Amino acid sequence: MSVQPKSRMSVEEFLAWAEHQPDRYELFDGEVFAMAPQRVRHAETKFAVQVALRSGIRSAGLPCHMLPDGITVRIDDATSFEPDALVYCGPRLDADATVATEPVIVIEVLSPSTGRIDTGQKLVGYFRVPSLMHYLIVDPVKRMMIHHKRGADELIETRLTGSGAIDLTPPGFRLDVSACLTEP
Repeated sequence: MSVQPKSRMSVEEFLAWAEHQPDRYELFDGEVFAMAPQRVRHAETKFAVQVALRSGIRSAGLPCHMLPDGITVRIDDATSFEPDALVYCGPRLDADATVATEPVIVIEVLSPSTGRIDTGQKLVGYFRVPSLMHYLIVDPVKRMMIHHKRGADELIETRLTGSGAIDLTPPGFRLDVSACLTEP
């Protein structure tokens, strides 16, 4: 049984607390939320996305790195999320790091319990991170991907697709959408 945290936490307090918990949590506006158990469809889709990202990065020869779920993205002093995958560029993070400070791409795979959060609070939150250029939301049931991209003048451009490739510039590679969508 995990110890319940105090009512409100900073990201630093949350990370220190969460490190000793058997389950996974996220922090939104200082409040801790448990992450629901994942279904097989979610796990398979998440893994397919992670493999496709890594393949795209390697094919383009970029100095970028894909990290699977488990790494935190800090939004502000009271909010942090743990995406299903992320990409950052530059030197490798310290092996003991728990936070990716400058993600360029974050990905969330929709599940029945997170759909509204992923398309609402997280969409707004992730784009508060200055380094973030792309937020991909994968819907494994509808077999589609929603690509939110930071455009000129801080506008967010949105595209929906179920096939083809998505241009992820920057950092400069294409992601095969069909490789991310597992077979039903």
